[in-house]
Amino acid sequence: MANEADQNFNTEEAAVDTGINAEAEVYGNTAGNYGQGIAEKRNAYSDSAEYIEPQVENYAREAYEHKFSLTDQQIKDLSKKKISKGELKRQSVLLIISAIFVAYGVLFYYLPLAGWIMAFQNFKLKTGLLHSKFVGFDKFKFMFEFDMFSHALETSGSIFTAFKTWVNNVVFVRTIRNTLGMGILNLVTTFVMAIVFAILLNEVKNKLGKKLVQTISYLPHFLSWIIVCGIVHDSLSSTGIVNDLLRWFHIVDDSYNFFAHPLWFWPIVAFSNVWKETGWNAIIYLAAITAIDPSLYEAAEIDGAGRWGKIRYITLPGITPTIMILLVMNIGNIINAGFEVQYLLGNGLVQDVSQTIDIYVLKWGVGQNDYSLGTAAGIFKSVVAILLIVISNNVAKKMGQESLF
Repeated sequence: MANEADQNFNTEEAAVDTGINAEAEVYGNTAGNYGQGIAEKRNAYSDSAEYIEPQVENYAREAYEHKFSLTDQQIKDLSKKKISKGELKRQSVLLIISAIFVAYGVLFYYLPLAGWIMAFQNFKLKTGLLHSKFVGFDKFKFMFEFDMFSHALETSGSIFTAFKTWVNNVVFVRTIRNTLGMGILNLVTTFVMAIVFAILLNEVKNKLGKKLVQTISYLPHFLSWIIVCGIVHDSLSSTGIVNDLLRWFHIVDDSYNFFAHPLWFWPIVAFSNVWKETGWNAIIYLAAITAIDPSLYEAAEIDGAGRWGKIRYITLPGITPTIMILLVMNIGNIINAGFEVQYLLGNGLVQDVSQTIDIYVLKWGVGQNDYSLGTAAGIFKSVVAILLIVISNNVAKKMGQESLF
């Protein structure tokens, strides 16, 4: 019985092959009719032999591509694969895992967005979201205090003087200035230093030294900001190593208090980010460099190019797509200038330049129990981040560079 079943199966498979090849001859001039015939043939034989279906599709495509001249659209139509019940069954485990992550995203990322309604309410815990009084954009007006700008403009008559007065006297506007200022400074320093460090490290020929330097460079990434800020604070304190060196070289006669001068706060924050993240950020650029064809370097060396020539004409163009993608993503994070380092290193003397939007949300939204104000500040931050990503992505696309979407 088994031999007879095998013979029937082989005969049926041969019949399928013969039928498909014959059908390719008949419907070769019309892609639509051919596709319809293939679909009918697959349906006719799907019950008798389940694994014949992909073979039928492959045979038909091969006969069609080799014997006839097709347009791109016809090839695209033929290459479309229908999702069958068997395919869903084979991918059931993967679909279940994907469903879990989708449910996680909906539960923890999208449902909480309903809380944004608090920004347009005078939210009270005892009344909740459904019964709190709607106040419209009053919280946003309170944050920006446009009346002060109008008054300063009428008083001074100069838009620049009015803008300066507005920034210096309105807490949230000053917070935006600090956030953007530190965000841009962090972006420039960490982004450029990561690229430079990756290129220089790639030029190291000693494998042991290269691995040692790379390991040491990205270890600070795994330290918490509390430890990093503690190291930075001790190094810059009156008895720290920096003041010791300054006195040793007779640059200063007495200890210099770096944390008492607002002018030094932004550079200190930028230095902390560079020291902590440069090695870690350089990993992806090193990976992009390793993907460059080594034969390009060999050809450049034959043409007489030195190390700088190879970096300029091979390495940098080779990692440009990676640089553009990461740049677009990091521009969206400008508004996320940080919270821990500013909160831990800041003090009353530098409060005007140290407070970011995140700290504003903590002090006013949580500390003052004004959750509506904190939510409004968070919405503003999210909207600005989205706009920055969209604008930078469109600019990169128009320049012919890689883009996110």
